[in-house]
Amino acid sequence: MTTLDRFARHSAFSDPGRHGQLLRELVGIEQICTAVGNLVLHYRAEAHLLRDDRRGEINSRWISAILDLDQERHPGRLLDPRPPGDRIAGCCRDHALLAVAALREHGVPARSRVGFTNYFDPGFRGDHVVAEWWNGSRWQRFDPELAPGSRPFDVRDLPTGEGSPFETAAEAWAGYRAGRLDPARYGVAPGTELSGPGFIRTYVTMEVLHRFGHEALLWDEVGTNITDSDADELAALLLAADAGDSAAEDHLDHRFRTDPKLRPGPTITQLSPYGDPPTTIDLTRPAPSPPVRGESVTDSLWRAGVGRGGWLRVVDNGK
Repeated sequence: MTTLDRFARHSAFSDPGRHGQLLRELVGIEQICTAVGNLVLHYRAEAHLLRDDRRGEINSRWISAILDLDQERHPGRLLDPRPPGDRIAGCCRDHALLAVAALREHGVPARSRVGFTNYFDPGFRGDHVVAEWWNGSRWQRFDPELAPGSRPFDVRDLPTGEGSPFETAAEAWAGYRAGRLDPARYGVAPGTELSGPGFIRTYVTMEVLHRFGHEALLWDEVGTNITDSDADELAALLLAADAGDSAAEDHLDHRFRTDPKLRPGPTITQLSPYGDPPTTIDLTRPAPSPPVRGESVTDSLWRAGVGRGGWLRVVDNGK
């Protein structure tokens, strides 16, 4: 299987399950982005629209579970607008992964990219996730949360590289280690423990996980044993792979599959942006099944242990 073939296949988290036809009905990037905007309510940026009893939706994790929730409320086409308060609570990770899932369902190589952006707060680079697709000749990066014309650059073909509006975690780490940037300006919020070198290092791990089909929640506990020298190697490999170095891509793949410090085990500790207690999630189980008779999808997620969580080191910044 080639690298592109791998990115065209669903991960456990992007697989839409019984809802594949809904994604196949979406034609082109713009329809995909419209559908993503219809389905996902940002749990921080749009917090005023989110009921307290639906906070656990941010931990839905699997695209099949997100689509289960949506279809319980609004059966039918994803292009049909949903009332904002009925959308599924999530964040940039869910916007990006839903777009990636739609592209993969069409057989198009696609992946989520983890990093930092300055286009929500020009004075600070907040953590963010965007998507990429293979357009036949190169990886084309886009932000499914943004509307065309909303920024002074093409949001469907984002500029790339260190210093661009969206920098990958590897670019941020390499820039920090070379003394080219201030790490205190990267993270969730300035002047907090959720910013700075340690946060960027954690996101290098997160970037590798997303690249190889483990599209973790941004508040999953990852990279706790990754050292600065580990991050140096991983960032260098990520940058080389992005530049087209197939040997670097293969080395990263091998490292992901064999390094116990990097590869997630059968369970993962799920933290929470709400400060709820940590929860251990069994990743060996399939995505939560559709609800049993008389049970809502939300109830089925809680039954599966998805609706509970904690927070501290790895979180999203509300973008």
